[in-house]
Amino acid sequence: MNEAGIVRVRTGSATLEGDLQVPEGASGVVLFAHGSGSSRHSSRNRYVAGELQAAGLATLLIDLLTLEEEARDQHTGHLRFDIPLLAARLVAATRWLGEDPSTRALKIGYFGASTGGGAALVAAASAPDRVGAVVSRGGRPDLAADALPRVQAPTLLIVGGRDLAVLEMNRVAMARMRAVTRLEIVPGATHLFEEPGTLEAVAHLARDWFLRH
Repeated sequence: MNEAGIVRVRTGSATLEGDLQVPEGASGVVLFAHGSGSSRHSSRNRYVAGELQAAGLATLLIDLLTLEEEARDQHTGHLRFDIPLLAARLVAATRWLGEDPSTRALKIGYFGASTGGGAALVAAASAPDRVGAVVSRGGRPDLAADALPRVQAPTLLIVGGRDLAVLEMNRVAMARMRAVTRLEIVPGATHLFEEPGTLEAVAHLARDWFLRH
């Protein structure tokens, strides 16, 4: 039997909504950090989450901004790049997972996309005892800046072969990291992995990384 439902995570003055899925006998839980302009309803992240659930991993897809903040950000675009804010909220969600009865015994992994990749690495650096692995899809690890050398969790960077600017950002960031880090390039993929078979490749790479680590 799966445990599932909408959860609410309190952090400061904000309340974040998320979708939690816990397969029976789950071996770990993956917390998703979506990218700029996206949400927990992202079809790409939901596809990856479904593949992880099929492999026996729990998932928490959470909105790192409130509805009011999202509406404001549509006009200003500043909150989606506020990496310290997003990382702090990821840490709050990590703390929540450590307290919830259905997930508190599970090791936590982060799956970050786009700017969420940078936030996931900053959060992982600040919670090394709780985060067992990080996967970044088309991520911006460069936004993690000085946190990169402090990340201890094994990290998988997945970038599309045609996403040349982001690929270079990932290579530069990888050179600054001290944790076990691997760069996987998905041939033919652009930033959103919309080409046939490319998102499937991401899901399988992420699944194998989380199961291993």
